[in-house]
Amino acid sequence: MEPVNILCMKWGTKYGPDYVNTLYNMVARNITLPFRFVCLTDDTTGLKDEVEALPFPKTGYEAFDNREDWTMRSGAWLKLATFAKPLHDLKGKALFIDLDVVIVGNIDDFFTHPGEFLVIKEWDKKDVTGNTSVYRFDIGAHQDAIDHFRDNPDKARQGVRNEQEYITQYLHRQGKLGYWPEAWCRSFKRHCVHKGLKAWRVPPEIPHDARIIVFHGLPNPEDAVVGRSGKWYRKVLPTPWIAEHWR
Repeated sequence: MEPVNILCMKWGTKYGPDYVNTLYNMVARNITLPFRFVCLTDDTTGLKDEVEALPFPKTGYEAFDNREDWTMRSGAWLKLATFAKPLHDLKGKALFIDLDVVIVGNIDDFFTHPGEFLVIKEWDKKDVTGNTSVYRFDIGAHQDAIDHFRDNPDKARQGVRNEQEYITQYLHRQGKLGYWPEAWCRSFKRHCVHKGLKAWRVPPEIPHDARIIVFHGLPNPEDAVVGRSGKWYRKVLPTPWIAEHWR
């Protein structure tokens, strides 16, 4: 059996190599399929040997290829580079996973669930927007999304705040957008942290049948495990299960 592809990206200083290494460890513990773990990055320092570190691919769009500041800091637009054709020597299906997640269950099904492009349904939006913390696609199938952006970037960014709004709306118009089963990918602050006064008495819990817990915004896993919420209005008690899984 050919190995499946797990992708992540690291640029700048927001997340260190420990986040990449921890993601690799979590994947290895929670998959039974042979896999290839690839990190697209501009800095390989500190990455463990099992991580296949590759440079950002050439996309044909100068702003991405030169990693202009806005592509990395304003809405994570550089993630669109995962749709480059070719993407080094990678072939077949790829599962992209953000660095700030905690894998708490088996992820084999992410490669067999039917769909052309699968993504998390954004929890707080009623339109088609997906959350690209976890998405699956066929490598090389969506270079046209980069070309469309390159040919008229101002128009492409009109009405969207970030890359996930752009790519999910673009693929929705093509009839290619699908979503993971709701239970698989859950938000730490929306689905694990309890509401109201209960948050002061009961630590966050893993929702039923969750496979991946997404730490979008604040807190990050390293903060939540010790009970730092990052927001004055959100109470997060120390959460031991994060340490159990995020290692």
